[in-house]
Amino acid sequence: MGKTTVTTRAQESTNAIERLYITMRHLFNRGFYKPGGVSGESLKNALLLLRPEIYGSIAEEKAELNGLIYVLERLPEGIEQCRFINLTSNEGYGKSHFKAIVPPKRRRNCYRIDDEQMNIEITRGRSDIYDILTHLTFLFIESEKICKRVLIEDTDKTVRDWVKLEEAVKKEKLNQVEREVALIHTAQILGRSFAEILEVYTELATSKNPNRFLQIIYWLGKLAIEEEITGNKRAITFSSLLRERLGHHIHGEQWANTIKEILAKHSLLKRPIHIISANMHSVMNTLFARNALKKEFPDATDSLEIYETLSLPANQKLRDKVNALAKTNGMLSMDDTSGTNIDVQVFDLAKLGTDACCYELAEDTPDNEKPVIFVMDYAFGEQAYETIDEFLKPYKAKKKKPVFLNIASVSIMGKAGILEGGKGDLMIPSAHIFEGTADNYPFKNELCKEDFEGHGLQVFEGAMVTVLGTSLQNKDILKFFNQSTWNVIGLEMEGVHYQKAIQSASKIRNSIRENVKVRYAYYASDNPLETGSTLASGGLGTTGVKPTYLITDRILKQIFNS
Repeated sequence: MGKTTVTTRAQESTNAIERLYITMRHLFNRGFYKPGGVSGESLKNALLLLRPEIYGSIAEEKAELNGLIYVLERLPEGIEQCRFINLTSNEGYGKSHFKAIVPPKRRRNCYRIDDEQMNIEITRGRSDIYDILTHLTFLFIESEKICKRVLIEDTDKTVRDWVKLEEAVKKEKLNQVEREVALIHTAQILGRSFAEILEVYTELATSKNPNRFLQIIYWLGKLAIEEEITGNKRAITFSSLLRERLGHHIHGEQWANTIKEILAKHSLLKRPIHIISANMHSVMNTLFARNALKKEFPDATDSLEIYETLSLPANQKLRDKVNALAKTNGMLSMDDTSGTNIDVQVFDLAKLGTDACCYELAEDTPDNEKPVIFVMDYAFGEQAYETIDEFLKPYKAKKKKPVFLNIASVSIMGKAGILEGGKGDLMIPSAHIFEGTADNYPFKNELCKEDFEGHGLQVFEGAMVTVLGTSLQNKDILKFFNQSTWNVIGLEMEGVHYQKAIQSASKIRNSIRENVKVRYAYYASDNPLETGSTLASGGLGTTGVKPTYLITDRILKQIFNS
């Protein structure tokens, strides 16, 4: 008897991810697809087979509420009302009368062209497209669930709950009784309890639009019902310019050249440059906050109190004070104009005044050897390769010989999903593995576990997986990575892409020194293996402050001691 081969859930899930990506790339090359057509169905089926943690109960009849909030924070307001969604490159809409709509949790410009169409600008590479298409597929699955629950079979009539929701949505204002009646009908439609619905209603309400949640559910259902009854299908298109430009590093090259021009203007290209990929406040605050805010915090024994205060939205005046001290001590700020959405800060350590900075360089360091710290905001997925690859190339000014940059180190810090431990704990990678391939990138990390011990946070050392998208992870794949000999401690979206660019520049193209130092450290934003600790369960609050500044401090100490 032949042995029956049984595929595990991890293998099925890996297969589903592969299918999703192949389908997405195919649709992009084709230029359009209909979510209700054959291609849209294959995307939906792959996502339902995968059942990512972030989308909770996507495969069940009832609506998935946390996933819905997560997706809506990353897509433009009003997208649920649009039958046509057009993904474009930067094609000059900023010069038109259209006002850009920017989702709260993803920096991308979107334009509502008319009642039926939303244009979304893609300037951050393929990862951005994957991210959007996955979220849209989730929305289409949820809208079909609503349609199935409210449309009476073999008719074009709807159930009473839907009629009542429609009446409520069409009213300009609802009093408390009307609102609660509408929420009861909505709970019935979504297969959820009134308490759950009330919570989401409150979370999605804005001062301008308190009934936003009811409208979102109504429009998701309405478009699916119309598609079912009239055959008017929704469509997603990719502009010809986007298809032509993607993968050519157009935005990355523009971004890198602008920065190199500024570095050349300030005679900084030959100085030791230390690149740090981080947010736009932690390096500046770690360097200057303690001294800038001596009056406000005369007794602070622990800088953490200062950093937590600075992270609160209400304390803009304190942030301005730190910013002012940084600017008078060698900081240059550059807001992005290239479309990459990656802002930059440059710190010239030769311009540090006495008692301005919280760290000290060796006294005998000559000015032309004093480090330059180049901080770039977080890249998004594959965009990390595009930007760093372009930045590490020699600088070519007009009719001049190319100038090779003196890159001394590259440090990457950021948030990642952890597979052991909880929110706020630390991960120090020794290698990056690219999900869906056998590509792996081992490296010598200048940071190690011992650097971070004794601060009340758990620290894990091992390999990390660079995933194609956070919204595609499920427990089966993650358990396999964690429990097999891969010994994976966490997952993020950029590590492989950074390392690929650093290795090719230092080992093959020789555009930077071969022994460039690399530092990677991540703190946990979520644990996708724990239900209730996924990204959809909400942000970190001030939990992220301690690990962020601990990592920043360790990176800066190494730079100042180099």
